[in-house]
Amino acid sequence: MPNPPIKATPCTSSSCLGQYAPAEPLALAMDLCEERGVRLRSLRRSRPVAPPTVYRALEFLMAQGFVSRIERRNAYVPRAHPERRHDCLFFICGDCGASVEPEDPRVGRRLAEDAADLRFRVTRRVVEMQGTCASCRAADVA
Repeated sequence: MPNPPIKATPCTSSSCLGQYAPAEPLALAMDLCEERGVRLRSLRRSRPVAPPTVYRALEFLMAQGFVSRIERRNAYVPRAHPERRHDCLFFICGDCGASVEPEDPRVGRRLAEDAADLRFRVTRRVVEMQGTCASCRAADVA
């Protein structure tokens, strides 16, 4: 008997860092694509994929809010909550490479206020904070 389809429940906690069960992110992405009227194509597993195909896929994933790009590293990371639209704000550890993307609507509001004061039209907002995470700091002390 086949397993029932996985149904992801969008998280409502603003302090959650995306603790989904392993199969939930894909189920959530599929649900969100259906709601948005876009098509999430099946992965190509049987043959090599050309770089333009990969970049188009990354552009799609970014446009839908499923991944974010860490500019400093030219790397892509999954969004903890693709069902919520929010600005990219990253804390990136320069020692171990870990990154955390907290959701803080105050940052977005403040940036929007500053842009409005400057009569500046923002097309994309990314804030990256480089430093040392708590784990690496603790390891340095030990």
